[in-house]
Amino acid sequence: MPQEESMRQRKQGAQHQQKHEEVPEKAEEKHEGLIEFHNSYRELFQFFCSNTTIHGAIRLVCSKKNKMKTAFWSVLFFLTFGLMYWQFGILYREYFSFPVSLNLNLNSDRLTFPAVTLCTLNPYRYSAVQKELDELDRITHQTLMDMYNYNMSVAQSDWAAQYTHKRSSRSLFHYVQRHPLRRHKRDNPAIVEENNPPVDKSDWKIGFLLCNEKSDDCFHQTYSSGVDAVREWYSFHYINILARMPSTKDVDESNFESFIYACRFNDVTCDKANYTHFHHPIYGNCYTFNDDNSSLWTSSLPGINNGLSLVVRTEQNDFIPLLSTVTGARVMVHNQNEPAFMDDGGFNVRPGIETSISMRKEMTLRLGGSYSDCTEDGKDVPVQNLYSSRYTEQVCIRSCFQLNMVKRCGCAYYFYPLPSGAEYCDYTKHIAWGYCYYKLQAEFKADILGCFRKCRKPCKMTEYHLSAGYSRWPSALSEDWVFHMLSQQNKYNITSKRNGVAKVNIFFEEWKYKTNGESPAFTVVTLLSQLGNQWSLWFGSSVFSVAELAELILDIVVITCILSFRWLRTWHEPASTMPPPGGHDNTDFQSEVSGPSTPHRFTVEAVVTMLPPYNSLERCESSRDAETGLE
Repeated sequence: MPQEESMRQRKQGAQHQQKHEEVPEKAEEKHEGLIEFHNSYRELFQFFCSNTTIHGAIRLVCSKKNKMKTAFWSVLFFLTFGLMYWQFGILYREYFSFPVSLNLNLNSDRLTFPAVTLCTLNPYRYSAVQKELDELDRITHQTLMDMYNYNMSVAQSDWAAQYTHKRSSRSLFHYVQRHPLRRHKRDNPAIVEENNPPVDKSDWKIGFLLCNEKSDDCFHQTYSSGVDAVREWYSFHYINILARMPSTKDVDESNFESFIYACRFNDVTCDKANYTHFHHPIYGNCYTFNDDNSSLWTSSLPGINNGLSLVVRTEQNDFIPLLSTVTGARVMVHNQNEPAFMDDGGFNVRPGIETSISMRKEMTLRLGGSYSDCTEDGKDVPVQNLYSSRYTEQVCIRSCFQLNMVKRCGCAYYFYPLPSGAEYCDYTKHIAWGYCYYKLQAEFKADILGCFRKCRKPCKMTEYHLSAGYSRWPSALSEDWVFHMLSQQNKYNITSKRNGVAKVNIFFEEWKYKTNGESPAFTVVTLLSQLGNQWSLWFGSSVFSVAELAELILDIVVITCILSFRWLRTWHEPASTMPPPGGHDNTDFQSEVSGPSTPHRFTVEAVVTMLPPYNSLERCESSRDAETGLE
């Protein structure tokens, strides 16, 4: 019986051990799945440092028994990470600043000759507009006499007789007197000179008065030079006269031969198909050569004999003396389908001089989009183009000023194109337009109107760099036969021969041109290469190391979420589910699967064999003695 009992106990123990071994297997089968995470941060970092390909991470695990080494390698590891990502920040900042690289190329090819505009510097022939300017001239002459004691000789016979026959003269006199030309103190503009000119003129400035419609706000448009003041004051009234003349564009000199005596390009004579004509209020008759895109001139060779050669008339007989103070002609080189802004890029040709202008072509190609604020064709610029030409920065700026002029002053400035539905300014209709114009011009120059910010540079530009040389023409020995030939062919009969003609030569200096192009200095490939260089410098690893680091970050996020969820669930769990004090409810302890907060949890089962009562022991002893007696 004791042997059977012991065998029975061993059998029960084996069954309990078998059950004990089945529990972890079932638990393991329960934990195995498609996606698994580590149970704690410590286990995660130990696994990462032991298996990663990042250099130095293994030292954090290998030296864990030496706290000093562990601290040293931890500080070094995280310091290296910080420096590397600091360099990453610099690289990203440079990439998103969109830098560009400048590429210089020299090209050799047949060059398209630019457009050339030549103006007479004579707004209108004096005989053509003398009737409209007589009263203005009379007032101006009287003003010069009063202010400077200067008697200007005029080729007019009897001003008083002409004054009585003009009804418009009274109105002109009234409006001229509304804007008088005066001299006042430099340090005190309120002190205005009356009639007698001062002895010491150095402390006085010249200007004319401008007031608003109610005449309650006035200011003096002043100039330090008396010549500039008189010309500006005269031009202001001259513009009003032009605005009242409906046939102003017809009062010009459209006869090409009366201004240009000779024209040759590549030793071929020019004809009417090679130029276009327009009139400028200040610079007079202007002729633009090579502006027709259908038949453009090309230069195969550089040099003075392979360009444009012009002989022009520069006589001063009929010039308006108070408006045209410069003698000669004005020339400008520009691109086709672009307006010639003679006051911006032109220069004067002296009479009796041969001016040789050599050109060097240069193209600029800018990157648009995020790399610069240039525009391809101006359609994305918030300014209406008033010119019948392609977009340029100057076209946009002048259009912007004209649109603001119409909006603020109610009329358009005469020198710029007329917007739809507007009319040119004239003080017989717009009394205070001069006051508004000069106020607006001051705001325009200070960029209060925002025109310089709105008008962006074009992404593609072609510029011509000019250099000029001068020589006397014709020479003293050849001037007799030259002027004789001009008088026979072009009816040249000016007495002052030396100041009557000039010669202009325009040609390419060299048979090549420079292109300034832009290319992205920091592309995506460059960024990845720089990031890889920094990663290899600090950790000596590769793309797979980056993937391992991303996996580590993902695991940290997931474990944090799981712990947070469990903490929230425990926090909101009702108090009734908690075991009573002193209770021994081990159900959760036995059945709960090990989580991240309990990395090593064991299931313990106790096998307790209850001892039999004392009476049963006596019965067992008596039965055992009976069995012995039977034997």
